[in-house]
Amino acid sequence: MPEFDATHRGAARATESTAGPYLSYDLQQQVEELRRESYWQSGRNSKTIVKYSDLRIVLMAIRQGTLIREHHSDGRISVQTVAGRIRLHAAGKEFDLPPGHLLALDRGLRHDVEALEDSAFLLTIAWPEGATGH
Repeated sequence: MPEFDATHRGAARATESTAGPYLSYDLQQQVEELRRESYWQSGRNSKTIVKYSDLRIVLMAIRQGTLIREHHSDGRISVQTVAGRIRLHAAGKEFDLPPGHLLALDRGLRHDVEALEDSAFLLTIAWPEGATGH
Protein backbone atom coordinates (compact mmCIF):
# COMPACT_ATOMS: atom_id res chain seq x y z
CA MET A 1 0.00 0.00 0.00
CA PRO A 2 1.32 3.50 -0.71
CA GLU A 3 1.85 5.53 2.44
CA PHE A 4 0.93 9.15 2.94
CA ASP A 5 3.89 11.50 2.93
CA ALA A 6 3.03 14.93 4.31
CA THR A 7 3.95 17.57 1.72
CA HIS A 8 2.56 20.97 0.84
CA ARG A 9 -0.23 20.53 -1.70
CA GLY A 10 -2.39 22.84 -3.72
CA ALA A 11 0.21 25.60 -4.13
CA ALA A 12 -0.92 26.19 -7.74
CA ARG A 13 -4.59 26.21 -6.77
CA ALA A 14 -6.57 29.43 -7.04
CA THR A 15 -7.15 31.10 -3.68
CA GLU A 16 -10.67 30.64 -2.32
CA SER A 17 -12.27 32.06 0.81
CA THR A 18 -12.06 29.64 3.76
CA ALA A 19 -13.55 31.91 6.43
CA GLY A 20 -16.48 34.24 6.64
CA PRO A 21 -20.00 34.51 8.00
CA TYR A 22 -21.06 31.62 5.76
CA LEU A 23 -19.43 29.16 3.34
CA SER A 24 -21.22 26.82 0.93
CA TYR A 25 -19.75 24.01 -1.16
CA ASP A 26 -20.77 21.48 -3.78
CA LEU A 27 -18.76 18.58 -2.35
CA GLN A 28 -19.10 16.38 -5.46
CA GLN A 29 -17.64 19.17 -7.61
CA GLN A 30 -14.85 19.74 -5.08
CA VAL A 31 -13.97 16.01 -5.10
CA GLU A 32 -13.88 15.97 -8.92
CA GLU A 33 -11.49 18.95 -8.90
CA LEU A 34 -9.18 17.22 -6.40
CA ARG A 35 -9.09 14.12 -8.60
CA ARG A 36 -8.14 16.22 -11.65
CA GLU A 37 -5.08 17.70 -9.92
CA SER A 38 -1.72 15.96 -10.34
CA TYR A 39 -1.38 15.26 -6.59
CA TRP A 40 -4.20 12.72 -6.93
CA GLN A 41 -1.71 10.43 -8.74
CA SER A 42 0.42 10.21 -5.56
CA GLY A 43 -2.41 8.53 -3.67
CA ARG A 44 -4.20 11.44 -2.10
CA ASN A 45 -5.10 15.08 -2.48
CA SER A 46 -6.70 17.45 -0.01
CA LYS A 47 -8.07 20.94 0.33
CA THR A 48 -8.90 23.00 3.40
CA ILE A 49 -12.36 24.37 2.72
CA VAL A 50 -13.04 25.96 6.14
CA LYS A 51 -10.33 27.59 8.25
CA TYR A 52 -11.00 29.40 11.51
CA SER A 53 -8.67 29.62 14.50
CA ASP A 54 -10.58 26.88 16.36
CA LEU A 55 -12.06 24.84 13.48
CA ARG A 56 -10.84 23.31 10.22
CA ILE A 57 -12.69 21.27 7.63
CA VAL A 58 -10.53 19.48 5.08
CA LEU A 59 -11.86 17.62 2.06
CA MET A 60 -9.62 14.70 1.24
CA ALA A 61 -9.64 12.47 -1.85
CA ILE A 62 -7.74 9.22 -1.39
CA ARG A 63 -7.01 6.44 -3.89
CA GLN A 64 -7.80 2.80 -3.24
CA GLY A 65 -5.04 1.09 -1.26
CA THR A 66 -3.53 4.30 0.12
CA LEU A 67 -2.76 4.31 3.84
CA ILE A 68 -2.50 7.42 5.97
CA ARG A 69 -0.24 6.19 8.75
CA GLU A 70 -1.11 6.39 12.42
CA HIS A 71 -1.23 9.94 13.75
CA HIS A 72 -3.27 12.06 16.18
CA SER A 73 -4.78 15.51 16.57
CA ASP A 74 -4.68 17.79 19.60
CA GLY A 75 -8.31 18.66 18.84
CA ARG A 76 -11.39 16.51 18.52
CA ILE A 77 -12.03 15.29 14.98
CA SER A 78 -14.77 13.84 12.88
CA VAL A 79 -14.39 11.85 9.67
CA GLN A 80 -17.39 11.73 7.33
CA THR A 81 -17.21 9.66 4.14
CA VAL A 82 -18.51 11.48 1.08
CA ALA A 83 -17.68 8.84 -1.58
CA GLY A 84 -16.11 5.38 -1.67
CA ARG A 85 -15.26 3.42 1.46
CA ILE A 86 -12.56 3.93 4.06
CA ARG A 87 -11.43 1.96 7.10
CA LEU A 88 -10.17 3.68 10.20
CA HIS A 89 -8.36 2.04 13.13
CA ALA A 90 -8.47 3.73 16.54
CA ALA A 91 -8.36 2.60 20.17
CA GLY A 92 -7.92 -1.04 19.14
CA LYS A 93 -11.10 -0.95 17.06
CA GLU A 94 -11.76 -1.02 13.33
CA PHE A 95 -14.37 1.27 11.81
CA ASP A 96 -15.77 0.67 8.33
CA LEU A 97 -17.00 3.98 6.88
CA PRO A 98 -19.07 3.81 3.66
CA PRO A 99 -20.64 6.99 2.21
CA GLY A 100 -22.81 8.88 4.67
CA HIS A 101 -21.10 7.46 7.77
CA LEU A 102 -19.46 9.69 10.35
CA LEU A 103 -16.99 8.85 13.12
CA ALA A 104 -15.95 11.28 15.87
CA LEU A 105 -12.71 10.81 17.84
CA ASP A 106 -11.63 12.48 21.06
CA ARG A 107 -8.45 14.52 21.40
CA GLY A 108 -5.13 12.77 21.08
CA LEU A 109 -6.59 9.44 19.94
CA ARG A 110 -4.12 7.76 17.58
CA HIS A 111 -5.66 6.50 14.36
CA ASP A 112 -4.91 5.55 10.76
CA VAL A 113 -7.02 5.66 7.60
CA GLU A 114 -7.04 3.22 4.68
CA ALA A 115 -8.94 3.63 1.40
CA LEU A 116 -10.73 0.39 0.51
CA GLU A 117 -11.71 2.00 -2.82
CA ASP A 118 -11.22 5.43 -4.39
CA SER A 119 -12.80 7.60 -1.71
CA ALA A 120 -13.38 11.11 -0.40
CA PHE A 121 -14.06 12.24 3.14
CA LEU A 122 -14.44 15.36 5.24
CA LEU A 123 -12.05 15.74 8.15
CA THR A 124 -13.28 18.23 10.75
CA ILE A 125 -10.87 19.35 13.47
CA ALA A 126 -11.98 21.37 16.51
CA TRP A 127 -9.14 22.60 18.72
CA PRO A 128 -9.45 22.94 22.51
CA GLU A 129 -10.32 26.39 23.85
CA GLY A 130 -7.26 28.62 23.82
CA ALA A 131 -5.39 26.45 21.30
CA THR A 132 -4.97 27.41 17.68
CA GLY A 133 -4.79 25.15 14.67
CA HIS A 134 -1.56 24.85 12.75
